[in-house]
Amino acid sequence: FGGIRGLARARPEELSAVPGLGPAKAAALTAALRLGALAQRHHEVPLLGCAADVARVASEHLAHLRRERVLVLVCDGGNRLTQTVIASEGSMDRALVPVREILNAVLRHDGRAFAVAHNHPSGDPSPTEADMTATALVLAGARAVGLRFLGHVVVAQDGWERVSEAR
Repeated sequence: FGGIRGLARARPEELSAVPGLGPAKAAALTAALRLGALAQRHHEVPLLGCAADVARVASEHLAHLRRERVLVLVCDGGNRLTQTVIASEGSMDRALVPVREILNAVLRHDGRAFAVAHNHPSGDPSPTEADMTATALVLAGARAVGLRFLGHVVVAQDGWERVSEAR
């Protein structure tokens, strides 16, 4: 699988193809690797002060995925992370950025501020035109309902980029 990172990204059905690893052992190994990754997280509440903070938190949830996923990082008034919500799941090269569901997630969890992050499984974190348009729509929606939008980042396996609004 190309090392521990590749092993951690492998799906149970891929692992069960290895001689001596049946479906139950493959599922247990996958679960153990995911639990180990969770245990490595810091127990302090992350403060989202800049795009790098958003990317660091989002990478823990997104960098290993093979399909695009959109996350909402809900924060309190002091920009401390209170909740991470999956807003959308997509395909290998596309995911919708559902403005209504994003704002609903923030309001439902009593957030005052929020950030959005999604992944590019291709490995290229460069924002697309659609990413920039979605960012502008989320910003407009946040302003309309009085929420502080902390930004949008795209994460990939080896890096991240901040998404600017479409011009």
